[in-house]
Amino acid sequence: MSGLQCLATENIWFDKQCYDDAERRFYEGASGPAPQQQQQSSSHSGDQELVSRMKSLELENQTLHKVVEDMRAALQKLETRVGVLEKSPAPAAVPCAKAAPVQSAPAKQVKVENDDDDIDLFGSDEEDEEAERLKQERLEAYAAKKAKKPAVIAKSSILLDVKPWDDETDMAKLEECVRSVQMDGLLWGASKLVPVGYGIKKLQINCVVEDDK
Repeated sequence: MSGLQCLATENIWFDKQCYDDAERRFYEGASGPAPQQQQQSSSHSGDQELVSRMKSLELENQTLHKVVEDMRAALQKLETRVGVLEKSPAPAAVPCAKAAPVQSAPAKQVKVENDDDDIDLFGSDEEDEEAERLKQERLEAYAAKKAKKPAVIAKSSILLDVKPWDDETDMAKLEECVRSVQMDGLLWGASKLVPVGYGIKKLQINCVVEDDK
């Protein structure tokens, strides 16, 4: 019996290495990609959450910037209005000063025309004194009449929008701080909370300002 025939009769597994390689590749394929895919899925989910959070923060930041700008504009308007009211003169005294010459001018002109027709050198002083006395009486009567008439007080009604920094601001404390501003001629009125968005509410309050003060 030759050597090849002897080997053919032996019970030897010559292809074991091929089976081992195939088994190793199978298990590597079954266990290898799964953790990598899970890691990629977890990373992708984390990125989406981070992007969503960044967008939410940007939107809140824009809202807060708008709230701050609105508050600055409202305060600037109020300061400008108060400055104008402080600088404006009182209009009540102007009509009294202008009314006196209007009444006396026609009487004086008639007096001059009568003197041209009939000149009285001895009685001119007495007539001037009489005219001056009548003029003074008329002025006093007019002043007394004006004093009895109640003066009309001009007022301006202003509606203010006061917006907080965020939704955690104590609106009751904010209203208390606003009402603590006290000035002569300034009267605070009714107020209410108006929703703005994202859980934020603004304070809407009315005030009346007397123009003369």
